[in-house]
Amino acid sequence: MALTKRDRAILDFERTWWQETGSKEAAIRERFELSTTRYYQLLNELLEQTDAMEYDPMVVRRLRRLRDRRRRSKFGQTSVGRQPSR
Repeated sequence: MALTKRDRAILDFERTWWQETGSKEAAIRERFELSTTRYYQLLNELLEQTDAMEYDPMVVRRLRRLRDRRRRSKFGQTSVGRQPSR
């Protein structure tokens, strides 16, 4: 499925958002007119698309790593597929 203009704008925003003044959440609401929850839902769906990887592989890989790290941390895994020793 081809990326929409909004999809590309989200990836572009993720590449440079820290260069803007103000909070990321405020910038999301202002630029995309979305709640942060909906924005991150769309972003996570976008990270699974081949077209997104082709459009900006560095951003997609970075965001996938961050997402995977947060998931492992949330569920108490120290590495992929391993449970922490007790």
